[in-house]
Order: sequence, then C-alpha cells, then structure tokens
Amino acid sequence: MKITKKEVENVARLARLELAPDEVDTMTRQLDTILSYVAKLDELDTAGIAVTTHTQDVHNAFRDDVVRESLPREKVLANAPEQNGEAFVVPKIIT
Repeated sequence: MKITKKEVENVARLARLELAPDEVDTMTRQLDTILSYVAKLDELDTAGIAVTTHTQDVHNAFRDDVVRESLPREKVLANAPEQNGEAFVVPKIIT
C-alpha cells in the first residue's frame, strides 16, 4: 500500500476536510490506486529523452519593447464614465 489511513487523515486535517471513517477507507483505496498507477512511470527508461516544457514548438509572439509617447491624459479620461480630471473615479467596494 502506497498510502496509509493515517496519512489520508493527516492530509484531510491539513485541508480542513472532515471525513467519516468510511470516507477515509474509500479515499485511502482510491489514492492508493492512483499512486500505484503513477509509480508505474518510474519503470520507464527516460535516459535518452530530452527534457521538454511544451509539447509543441513555442515561439515568443511578443513585439519588441519600443519607447513611445503615450496618450494625453485628457484623451484617456474622456473614455471614463466618471473622472475627476486626474484619474478614473470608481465605486468603493470595501465596506
């Protein structure tokens, strides 16, 4: 067995889950099955396999950073439903 009832109970406690005794038994069996299946991956010989982070070629799609002038404040604030001349005015959400 890869995992014990005591370990399941400890993880449940850390996750603040209350498990009934029958749920602990079921969870222990299910997690043991999962861990046993995952342990089969250790049997694979991956010595000649290159480490990958993506399954497909990924290229940077971002443009180069170019310094340029930003929009004037008045033009930006003209899009706001409410503004005070310096910034957007938004409703207070913290009570």
